[in-house]
Amino acid sequence: MRKKIIFLLALFFILNSCTPGDDTQYSFKFMPIESVDIPAEFTLGETYPITVHYTVPTSCYYFSSLYYDKDLNIRTIAIENAIAQRNNCQDLSAADGANTHTFNFYVTSNGSYIFKFYQGKDDQGNDIFLEYEVPVTN
Repeated sequence: MRKKIIFLLALFFILNSCTPGDDTQYSFKFMPIESVDIPAEFTLGETYPITVHYTVPTSCYYFSSLYYDKDLNIRTIAIENAIAQRNNCQDLSAADGANTHTFNFYVTSNGSYIFKFYQGKDDQGNDIFLEYEVPVTN
């Protein structure tokens, strides 16, 4: 019984000692990918780094996740940023806002892979993509 009381008291103090967050709200946005470093060909069973380049407009943009969808040998990729809703965001120049993200791609099938990198929307609101077809050699 004494151990239970000590455990409950310890739990009470731990939970009450946590400081609340800064209450910053975030929105999320797919960022246009401007260019990609991707091999001209793959070898079956090998792993390759692929680097995407994108630019954020302000200091309140933060990398959140890599959107990665696969359908047969088609890969659709986008960068999702979290945008802090604050009043002190600083505008960034293209050089200061330049970002990269690298992920590893493991080649599991023959033929070719088609990579579709999100680049934003056209005038009609349709998604546009930077596309690469990469053949697989044995």
